[in-house]
Amino acid sequence: MEIMFENVTKLFDQPAGEVLVLDDVCLSIGVGEFVVLLGPSGCGKTTLLKMLGGFEFPSFGRVLVRGRPVAKPGPDRGTIFQAPTLFPWLSVMDNVLYGTRMRGAVTSEDRARAQNLLNVVGLAGFEQFRPSKLSGGMQQRAAIARALINDPAILLADEPFAALDEYTRRAMQELFMDAISNQERATLFVTHSVEEAVFLADRIVVMTPRPGRIRTIIDVPASRPRDRSSREFLDLMGSVFDVIRHDAARVAA
Repeated sequence: MEIMFENVTKLFDQPAGEVLVLDDVCLSIGVGEFVVLLGPSGCGKTTLLKMLGGFEFPSFGRVLVRGRPVAKPGPDRGTIFQAPTLFPWLSVMDNVLYGTRMRGAVTSEDRARAQNLLNVVGLAGFEQFRPSKLSGGMQQRAAIARALINDPAILLADEPFAALDEYTRRAMQELFMDAISNQERATLFVTHSVEEAVFLADRIVVMTPRPGRIRTIIDVPASRPRDRSSREFLDLMGSVFDVIRHDAARVAA
């Protein structure tokens, strides 16, 4: 397997004492697989993603990539955050090429690859614009291109479309799938949205409320592109809602 979470437990120190955020999480993700983490706020979804990225570490257990424990961030893992986190003083093109430039001189091949990615995400003609001149959706498109420029083996996405309006969010989901299609990379995607999970995932990992455990894993056999209005899609959404209904009621009680 590409990725393994082995009995991962995470405790955070708080003034009142330790808080158990994740409890004995075991999960494997294969090459080319798109896995979505779905669950309520505070259940540890983002913490799992940060552990895979090398930004957090388990209190107990291990996170492995190709059999090696994750010790730090690396270019084999590209990350897209909820906020685009673009450098405001750089152009769109220079933002996309930032990581490449940090590793050495930017070649003509690098620029051609960046241009191709900007074309794919619909930003052709905006290469020299500063982020402040772009809409939120356009900024996130640039962030996607920046994450893909290094052709990472693993792509991490932490609610990248949560701040967008519904129309833009759906358009970005479709653009995102187009941008990563035909790529043999593993993707771990965090969301609160059942519809988004069903639209994107090969498998949906449903987390319990804190402390986060895996409630169940749901396979999504629907072919792509997915029709949100189809009976198959709506039935899959219903299946996911059936799983989370009990936990939602418990949290509200």
